[in-house]
This record gives sequence, structure tokens and C-alpha cells, in this order.
Amino acid sequence: MRSSVKIAAAVGVLALTAAACGSKPATSTPSSSSSATSAAPASFKACMVTDTGGIDDRSFNASAWQGIQNAESALGVSGQYLQSTSQNDYTPNINALVGQKCGVIVTVGFLMGDATKAAATANPNQKFAIVDFSYTPTMPNVLGLTYNTAQAGFLGGYLAAGMTKTGKVATFGGMKIPPVTIYMDGYWDGVKYYNAQHKTNVQVLGWNETTQNGTFTGDFTDQAKGQQVTQTFIQQGADIIFPVAGNVGLGAAKAAQQSNGKANLLWVDTDGCVSAPQYCSLFISSVTKGIAVSVQGAVKAAKDGTFQGGAYVGTLANNGVGLAPFHDWASKVPATLQSELAQVKAGIIAGTIKVTSPSQPSSS
Repeated sequence: MRSSVKIAAAVGVLALTAAACGSKPATSTPSSSSSATSAAPASFKACMVTDTGGIDDRSFNASAWQGIQNAESALGVSGQYLQSTSQNDYTPNINALVGQKCGVIVTVGFLMGDATKAAATANPNQKFAIVDFSYTPTMPNVLGLTYNTAQAGFLGGYLAAGMTKTGKVATFGGMKIPPVTIYMDGYWDGVKYYNAQHKTNVQVLGWNETTQNGTFTGDFTDQAKGQQVTQTFIQQGADIIFPVAGNVGLGAAKAAQQSNGKANLLWVDTDGCVSAPQYCSLFISSVTKGIAVSVQGAVKAAKDGTFQGGAYVGTLANNGVGLAPFHDWASKVPATLQSELAQVKAGIIAGTIKVTSPSQPSSS
């Protein structure tokens, strides 16, 4: 699988403590922030451009930055980032880092695909990695870090269907883009598979994989929108909600907290009990992807001189995606359901259970 084996070998097995960023660096301008953990800067610089959700989005930006921070600790590199407050910041932020002679530049998010491609084309000797995007044909100086979160979302949907008391569960996204809808597809698939296995009729509010239509807030930052959407779902009878919307999901958690026990959540991207511990009691589990691990792997490969462009795909098989521990829910999720989840995971890995999301990245 092209570069995926190299990245896995470079990193090994690391725990995903993605969104707990440690001490957040001070922001010097609205679109710029940088950090180096040592007084004397390391010779190799690992640089990053955030998407608009910000460095503390408790999602993919925070996870990618955690990967840089892990590389600082493990590899002795110097890490820094520039923060994008709007999509207009992508190109100037990337170009600014190109001028700073970074050993590798990590861009975060599907929406940065065009800006990253333009910079990589104009600067063929500069190494790039991009989270949630890959190129066809591949580019020799860009490593796309993608994740088949439909597989993990399938497990989340199966879990939600097994835990609902109302027979209704829900999901919503921040924006209608493949890295978001792939989670929602998997969630839909998992619920439908549970229904087929148990002869139940659990309904999914907020998304329909067949029509690719559903509920979106339009951004990854407005928590009030997440709270409002979730309150509507709760009013409609949903008792387990899966927000795929970065910081917007904190609004969903607030709505669940205010529901007096009517609703709980699955978190996304990171282990919610690590990234948003104030809501841990509401998180049955989290549907995760190993952004921190793969970013650290890309940095290591660039530093070691083994970096190659291409595509890495995180899957259940290589632990690039998965379900987080149940934490406060460990004694509440029935042992039979936990056993079924293990069997479903094995079936997905073996290919005997099909995940059908059209947004799945190619693993070839």
C-alpha cells in the first residue's frame, strides 16, 4: 500500500492522545502561531497549517498538532504552526512556511487540497503531508494521509443501534465533504447491519447514505448550531447523537448534558474523554482516526530521508481507525454487544462484512 507500510514502520504503535495538545502556544496574529519546545531550535523543522477550526478544535487540527508535538519529543525536531482563520489564509500560510525552509509542511484538511497541490507543484523539493486528502495521480513530494473512517463509523453505528432505548439515533456534519460524510455513511451502515442481524428497526436521523443527503451546520466552529441541531434531534426522539463537526460537536454535548439523561453521544476523530473530558460521562465511545500517529510517521520519514509521496490509508486492520474505550460506559455496554462489536470488526477486516461508503479512500 505504497507509503503506508513505511509510515507504519517509522512510527510503530503509539497511543492516540490527539486532541489534548498540552500547553497551547500563544497566537501572535489572527492567522499565525508558532511553537518550539526547546530553547535552542532543532535543525529539522516540522511545520503545519491548520484549517479554520483552529489548533484547539478537539478534532483533526488538534490531532495533527499532537503528532507534531510527539515528533518534537521523540525525534528532537522543532515544531511550529500557522493558523488559518478563513480559507483565504491557506495559500499565504503555506507559502510563508515554504519560505522558512521547513523539513516537512503538514496541511490539515480536505479543503486545503488545491492550495497544497499548487504549492507542491511550485516547490518540488519541498516535502508536504496533507491530512484527509490524497492525489490521483500521486505527487512525489506529497504524502496524502487518509483514513477509512467508514469502517470505524460502522462500529459506532452498530454500537448506537445496540444501545438506543428509543429506537432512534442521529448524526450530523459540519460540512458536506467526503472526510465528514464517510463517517456518516459508516454510521448509517452500522445501524442497518444491526437491524438486519437483530430484526430491529432503529432509525437514523440526519443522514441517508443512499441519497447522500442530511443535516449540516455549514462550519466546524459554531457550537450554538451544534446545540440547536442536537436539541431538534432529541425532540424528534433520538437518544444517541454522533456529531461529525469538530468544535461544533461541543454544542451537541451541551445539548445532551441539558437533556436530563435523554441523550448521549459518540464523539469523532479523537477520544472524547481525552479531548473534551468535561463531557466524558456522555460519551459512550468515540469513532477515532490515528491522525497523530500518521503525522508523526510522516515527520519521521522526512527527517530520516525515507519520505515518499503517495497515500497512506488508515484502516481497522492497521489500527489507523477504530473505537475508543468505553470509559464511564464500560459497565453499561452489555458484554454481548461488546462481543458482537469484536466480531463485526473482524468481519470488516476480513472483507466478509461490506462497508459501502462512496467516500472510502482507495487502499491500493
